Amino acid sequence: MRTFDLTPLYRSAIGFDRLANLLEQRGEPSYPPYNIELVSEDQYRIVMALAGFTRDEVEIVTERDTLHVTGRKQKDETQRTFLHRGIAARDFEQRFQLANHVKVTTASFDNGMLTIELVREVPEAFKPRKIAIGDANGNTGNVQALEQREAA
Repeated sequence: MRTFDLTPLYRSAIGFDRLANLLEQRGEPSYPPYNIELVSEDQYRIVMALAGFTRDEVEIVTERDTLHVTGRKQKDETQRTFLHRGIAARDFEQRFQLANHVKVTTASFDNGMLTIELVREVPEAFKPRKIAIGDANGNTGNVQALEQREAA
């Protein structure tokens, strides 16, 4: 049996860090169509094509590490006869599993396109910090100067 390095999958999934969730979502329907963009190292963007929906029919909710985007189309009482129906304006619910410290910053709806901006904000306590190594007598040198050089 061969082993595979799945590390690239973790990096290419907008901050998602759970392979099981990526594989689970693979089987779900992809309506409505969406793009996930890497804007910068810690910024992401989800763009969803919501043809036929209005701003009032779409709801965005974050709960712990999950982003829920739901669309509930208002029922049109007009009787219509379609020769071809290609616009699928049906209800939907799309869920995105977010990595630790990824938060939604803004959302906008323009010309049928929903844009959700996300950012990863890692608290200072979780960021790597370089520690000065002292000598046998416990002298560590100038720790503040070392930290200032690392910050620059």
